[in-house]
Amino acid sequence: MRILHFADLHIGVENFGRTDPVTGLSTRLLDFLAAFDQLVEYALANDVDLVLFAGDAYKSRDPSQTQQREFARRVARLTRAGVPVYLLVGNHDLPYAAGRATAIDIFDTLDVPLVTVGRRIGTELVQTRQGPLQVVGVPWVNRSWLLTHDEYKNLPPDALNEALENKLADLLTVEFDKVDSGVPTVLAGHLSHADAMPGSERRMTVGADPIFLRSMLTSVHGNVEYAALGHIHQRQEHGNVYPLVYSGSLQRVDFGEEGQEKGFMIIDIDPDAKPGERLRSHEFVSVTARRFLTLDVRASGANPTEEVLRAIERRAAEVEGAIVRVRVTLQSGTEGQLDDLAIRRALLPAHYMAGISRDVEGAQRSRLGNLRPEGVSPGRALELYLESRDIKGERAQELLAYGQRLVQQVDSGESAEDGADPAGAPALVAEPAP
Repeated sequence: MRILHFADLHIGVENFGRTDPVTGLSTRLLDFLAAFDQLVEYALANDVDLVLFAGDAYKSRDPSQTQQREFARRVARLTRAGVPVYLLVGNHDLPYAAGRATAIDIFDTLDVPLVTVGRRIGTELVQTRQGPLQVVGVPWVNRSWLLTHDEYKNLPPDALNEALENKLADLLTVEFDKVDSGVPTVLAGHLSHADAMPGSERRMTVGADPIFLRSMLTSVHGNVEYAALGHIHQRQEHGNVYPLVYSGSLQRVDFGEEGQEKGFMIIDIDPDAKPGERLRSHEFVSVTARRFLTLDVRASGANPTEEVLRAIERRAAEVEGAIVRVRVTLQSGTEGQLDDLAIRRALLPAHYMAGISRDVEGAQRSRLGNLRPEGVSPGRALELYLESRDIKGERAQELLAYGQRLVQQVDSGESAEDGADPAGAPALVAEPAP
């Protein structure tokens, strides 16, 4: 039995894109669909018996009709070929309010053949060409689920987290106890566990993740052969009872995923083997994803533009078709010699120019006193600025929190229009002109 496991498709992420003149769609939407197409082609050409999706079909809880159509088209290609599809609900698929439909409920509503939607913690028996498979599904669970019960409503955050984790552990134990040992079983979860290495998904998640201890997933493991996990964008594997595998996202989202290999997992299970011994292999299959490239240039001479242009020329093959940002370290007094227009012209072969940032060495800032800027973190610099303007108390804390958010976005290559909410930001005090 061959299972294809993937996750975190995030159709609708369109930062660093432009409008495609042929289709009228965002080129980034086309990037994500192209990666999905590679997966579908592989499944159809390699006798895959089940495609298991571990959550987050879209970026938004309310995807556009176009995004829903393109997702459904590819699911339909699989099912028309007789390949069943299991769709788990992720945090980006959940509605804002209880009672509203998730972004993938339409497949259940229309009773689409060969499509199973994992909306609640529970076990589904999926029929494949190689026989039945049990899927223990753990969709994304947030605190609002507990808050519908009176006994949890007034708990402080720490106690609420502990109650949530205990409740999830109990529910999982019940599901594992129900597993039929005569049928192969996999766990499908959209979740964070304590040993996972998080990344860009943190910038896309509202609120804190509920954290599963690894022991919650493996101590009462029944006959589970493999855990197909989603939510963490970087591919990784944990577990010593059975593999706990994050397949990672199919397409790079931002500069926080620069250099990460993207793709999906292929799992081979022998249904005739003994429980706990059915997993024969699991391997990663990469897809072609849009490159993100950071060009770091230390310009030590009097003509920093020429140094940047030479660096671009040396890496021309990597620049072509990539999403590129340039970070230039300049000597004090030469920053006026950096020609942004010339650099942008040199980067025309790139798919998208994400910006040019400057770091001036040796420049003193009056508000830093005797401190040099290269020795001061952005957060500390903002603190000193607020002190100089006599901004204190809650107002200072609010501005510091927003400043930290901006720094995280810059580090990831994300601009305000790419997903931040500047309307909700506190008004910053304008600095008087010198």
